[in-house]
Formats: sequence, C-alpha cells, structure tokens
Amino acid sequence: MAKQEYKQLPKRSEAHSATEQFKDTIKTSLGLDLFKGLGLTIKEFFSPSVTIHYPMEQLPLSPRYRAVHHLQRLLDSGSERCIGCGLCEKICTSNCIRIITHKGEDNRKKIDSYTINLGRCIYCGLCAEVCPELAIVMGNRFENASTQRSQYGSKSEFLTSEQDAKNCSHAEFLGFGAVSPNYNERMQATPLDYVQEPSKEESKEESKEEAPTNPESHKGDENV
Repeated sequence: MAKQEYKQLPKRSEAHSATEQFKDTIKTSLGLDLFKGLGLTIKEFFSPSVTIHYPMEQLPLSPRYRAVHHLQRLLDSGSERCIGCGLCEKICTSNCIRIITHKGEDNRKKIDSYTINLGRCIYCGLCAEVCPELAIVMGNRFENASTQRSQYGSKSEFLTSEQDAKNCSHAEFLGFGAVSPNYNERMQATPLDYVQEPSKEESKEESKEEAPTNPESHKGDENV
C-alpha cells in the first residue's frame, strides 16, 4: 500500500500592527467566502419547503417499509392465509412470535393463539420472507406507542378484517415479503430445461411398439 504524502500548508502570517489587522478584517469580511454563504442562504430562502407539519402531514412511505406486521386473508373467500406451520416462530431471532395450534377434525392445524411481542421485535422481516403463504407481512404503521401493553400484540390487532378481504377493498400485498413483480425473469434454468422432448416420429414408433395385441385374433389364427 502506497504511503500518503501530506502537504504542509504555509503558515498564515500573523498581523502585528493595527493596520495589518484592519486589512485582514476587511479581506475576510468582504471576501468571496462571505458572498458564497449569503448566496446559498438566499437560494434556500426562496426554494420550496422540505419540512412538513407532522403529525397532520406525513411523507409517503416505501411499500417495502418494515413496521408493524399484518396478517393477511385470502381475497376471494376471506379465510386466513396462515396454515400454522410455525416457520415464522422458528426463524424469529428476537423470540417475539408465539403460535399455539391444535389438530382439527380434518387433521389440519388450527390456530388457537397468535401473538407478537412488539417490545422485543426488531422488525427484521425474516418472518415475512420465510412465510410460504404470504400470511404475515410487514406493514407501514410505525406509530405504535401506547401506555398499556394490552393494546397491541394480539392477533386481532394484526389480522385483516374479513369484510375488507371479501369486498376486495385492498389489493394484493406488494410490500416486504411479497413476490417481486419480475420473478419470472429472475428464475434460473433447471435441469428439466435441458431435457430434449422426443420427436413426433419417435413418439409414433414407441406407441406402435407399446400397442397391446388382441388375444382373440391369435386364437382365430391357431384354429385355422
């Protein structure tokens, strides 16, 4: 690694007399640096405002913003997407998700309780990435301050209402954890893509060879 050569700036001559001090003051006050700063101040004074009146006004958030979770429903039937696999609970690094399930009459898992401890959650989004049914996603509600813990953390706080799902009042989720719009283009080739399909002539020959023979015709030949 090459050594960095530092350049030593010349020392500023100190003004000893009153005349030299006056000249330095005039040079510093009326120099270009002063006008540059004044020009920037005047430019920003007439430029549009970049601040907003929060909380009455809020800036739009990115669709992949990671905030308080949402539990999704199917848009056509309104049923819950969660199948109780427990992958979100296992992958959670902060151990804030807890699922209690039981087997129903159809031998499928039924969810008894689904809780998320927002006091421990670090909003990493791993639960949304690992979910195979897109049941848990990251929302954009970042204001979750409360004086009581019982006001948030239960399933009813995260689950989408059944009426909104059936009425299709909200579109399919496209935020963090959802399938990317260009997922078809990003898919890589698999070994099945290199398998050559048999030609029409080969398929006809194989069908003739595999065609079953009629046993009654053979019996007639033997009698003759």
